[in-house]
Amino acid sequence: MPAAAAAPLISSVQKLVLYETRARYFLVGSNPAETKYRVLKIDRTEPKDLVIIDDKHVYTQQEVRELLGRLDLGNRTKIGQKGSSGLSRAVSAFGVVGFVRFLEGYYIVLITKRRKMADIGGHAVYKIEDTNMIYIPNDSVRVTHPDEARYLRIFQNVDLSSNFYFSYSYDLSHSLQYNLTVLRMPLETLKTETTQTRQESFDIFEDEGLSTQGGSGVFGICSKPYEKYVWNGKLLEAVKNTVHRDWLLYIIHGFCGQSKLLIYGRPIYVTLIARRSSKFAGTRFLKRGANCEGDVANEVETEQILYDASVMSFSAGSYSSYVQVRGSVPLYWSQDISTMMPKPPITLDQADPFAHVAALHFDQMLQRFGSPIIILNLVKEREKRKHERILSEELVAAVTYLNQFLPPEHAIIYIPWDMAKYTKSKLCNVLDRLNVIAESVVKKTGFFVNRPDSYCSVLRPDEKWNELGGCVISTGRLQTGVLRTNCVDCLDRTNTAQFMVGKCALAYQLYSLGLIDKPNLQFDTDAVRLFEELYEDHGDTLSLQYGGSQLVHRVKTYRKIAPWTQHSKDIMQTLSRYYSNAFSDADRQESINLFLGVFKPVEGKPHLWELPTDFYLHHKNTLNLSQTRRSYTYWWTTGVLKHLPLPFDEVTCAENRRKLTVKKFHKYEEEIDIHNEFFRPYELSSFDETFCLAMTNSTRDFMPKNMGIDPSPFTVRKPDETGKSVLGNKSNREETVLQRKTAASAPPPPSEEAVSSSSEDDSGTDKEDEGAVSQRSTPVKVTDTGDNTKITENVVQSTKDVYGVNLSDVPSEDDITIYARFVQLGQSQYKQDKNSQQFCSKHHLDRIINLIPISSFSQDNIYEVQPPRADRKSIEIFHAHIQAGKGNMQPLGKDDFLMYREYIRNRYL
Repeated sequence: MPAAAAAPLISSVQKLVLYETRARYFLVGSNPAETKYRVLKIDRTEPKDLVIIDDKHVYTQQEVRELLGRLDLGNRTKIGQKGSSGLSRAVSAFGVVGFVRFLEGYYIVLITKRRKMADIGGHAVYKIEDTNMIYIPNDSVRVTHPDEARYLRIFQNVDLSSNFYFSYSYDLSHSLQYNLTVLRMPLETLKTETTQTRQESFDIFEDEGLSTQGGSGVFGICSKPYEKYVWNGKLLEAVKNTVHRDWLLYIIHGFCGQSKLLIYGRPIYVTLIARRSSKFAGTRFLKRGANCEGDVANEVETEQILYDASVMSFSAGSYSSYVQVRGSVPLYWSQDISTMMPKPPITLDQADPFAHVAALHFDQMLQRFGSPIIILNLVKEREKRKHERILSEELVAAVTYLNQFLPPEHAIIYIPWDMAKYTKSKLCNVLDRLNVIAESVVKKTGFFVNRPDSYCSVLRPDEKWNELGGCVISTGRLQTGVLRTNCVDCLDRTNTAQFMVGKCALAYQLYSLGLIDKPNLQFDTDAVRLFEELYEDHGDTLSLQYGGSQLVHRVKTYRKIAPWTQHSKDIMQTLSRYYSNAFSDADRQESINLFLGVFKPVEGKPHLWELPTDFYLHHKNTLNLSQTRRSYTYWWTTGVLKHLPLPFDEVTCAENRRKLTVKKFHKYEEEIDIHNEFFRPYELSSFDETFCLAMTNSTRDFMPKNMGIDPSPFTVRKPDETGKSVLGNKSNREETVLQRKTAASAPPPPSEEAVSSSSEDDSGTDKEDEGAVSQRSTPVKVTDTGDNTKITENVVQSTKDVYGVNLSDVPSEDDITIYARFVQLGQSQYKQDKNSQQFCSKHHLDRIINLIPISSFSQDNIYEVQPPRADRKSIEIFHAHIQAGKGNMQPLGKDDFLMYREYIRNRYL
């Protein structure tokens, strides 16, 4: 690592053990190597207050053992009694979610099980698998309340083992672009921040080797999380200012998935992270539109990260990301579900002629993403009865009003497209139209990549590459602006549109890393199938969280290649969604309000279940009027416009520097050593449990099993050639068997001439719309012979498909002549081999190196040998090894002394 580099800070509290006495809880946290420990003392004698003491001291393993031994001895009922221990081990954990209080005392919520879900540059992302909620006050001081148990049940209705994620070293609440931009702050800025941040514990080596000039110091950087996407912010509020930052573990809610794309053996990790907003959060019909602070319902930030896993370092590796957002229409609107209708009528709750709530929302987006903000509105434009069109008309008016005051180059771009109408049309291919929109969007916003354009891109630039937007810097490219997609629910249509934009961005990302020759990806390739599976899991997860069921319409539905059994599944998902919205959403909304701290129980005030509505909880202006009123014309935050198109949050300024914690370490310190954190050399690991082998793999799961087929993940394949079925879900085998069983009773499919097999030219003719199935969705062929029907499959492929040539054709005379010469050459080679063996037996070993070529073409002669060359450093290492064997040791350098002292300190001190 270069001198004075920067690296993310790694939390030193990753393993926890909770010890219990009658008067206190002792929470002991350690790093994975168990060389550094911290201790929290939690008082159990206070019935309603939370008293936590953090001495900020870093203990060694021996010191912790002595401390626990003294505590055990001091808390026994009788001195010298060995039968009953005064200190008992309560639970082991991996992190603290937070502390919560209802009407009695405080509870502590601990993560007891975790599972690794992704790896971003060596930084592990974990999913919470199980938690434990422990009541802190002792039973002797507990003041009981009759409603405490009901509040506890409501709080635990938020299933923390369902799609909650955390990381000890990577900030999941921010994008990859933000995290890497922070690491590339100017050196002078980091020096200034370091002088203001003092070491919190004494270190005998803290000043050695850390001189700013010529030393090997590394700046450790930890940024303040983005509160909108943190779900346990309120739970940590009580201890945030009293404990060390390593105890604070921030979690996000949404989705995280990762797959490995193998490109001729080169591992490329494709990661999809969705961050659900904790502001104005809730369920489908109970949270619509926006609140008074500009936070919208069902707001999710989706980021796709692509990087070469063969190089792990953030500073030396190749990383790329693209971010897009979904969210409800930023207006005051709602739907009344008391009518028990499948589609309740849409009503505008408040008049907003100056687009106040939309201005607050887009101001947040300008700060986080920069410009341009692109709105893709997918709601219906033409309806017999005015329903979704109400939202379109109001949104157009709001955007038009706000754009009056913005500079034209930074104006909000509005793209209306009635996706439902085009889906029903016979003359339009939905995905082709979405692909055109995606190309224009990615060209405007650009994407993030942390390396400059490759030489091949500069030498032979693609036409589309030269038109790409964003911000080009010396170290790569930055994404400026973002696409904001919405329909009414932001579920089915939105997920398909986001997939098409993500697919287009993925092509540019692969091209920027030098992995493909043109920024274009086609359907039915292993790469796109892998990406589509990720997006379908992403869409199902978000749909379950907000709507209560999985996706109803998928990408295959809009491609018109979904199997006929999918229709019955769509009906079941619709019924499941309707049941969830009608009967269980109210209880889920209460749980979310309690978990996020929107509602806090207070003695003597109405309980959560007694409130007729939670409107005033999410709209704070209903309780007290704001003393300051925002301008109707200058509706953006001061300073945002000056830095556009760059996002204000990523600009180096005093306000953003206050959000950072910067410390300087030696390069071998565990707090910044990601190599040690990732490989864990102190732990015994098994190949079977290795995460990189367990994740979805394009070669194992998608590539055809037939030998001889092109292994490239960018080759278009037929569905029956792939490792996975085109159905792409867990029940694909059952559906395939069902298709085969029912194929005999079904009418024969049309001929191949009558069916369009191209995924990009879906003309939508009458025959196709009436049920003619594409060739891609017909894995079996049916032939009628008399009364019996036989089902045959294309298992054996032709030699033309496998080898690229038809071997049944008679070779030409030229080919036969070339082959005859090749045989003669092989015969002469065999004779020469025998002569060489006889010659060597006569002790002429010097001829082995100076081989005589047997062909006049020396460059492709199999006997042409060149001895390997060793570089200077390798020769020096070899000579030092020889001298060490003779007892002549070289003097140790400064780095060797520092490494040895670090080893001694971690091992014995």
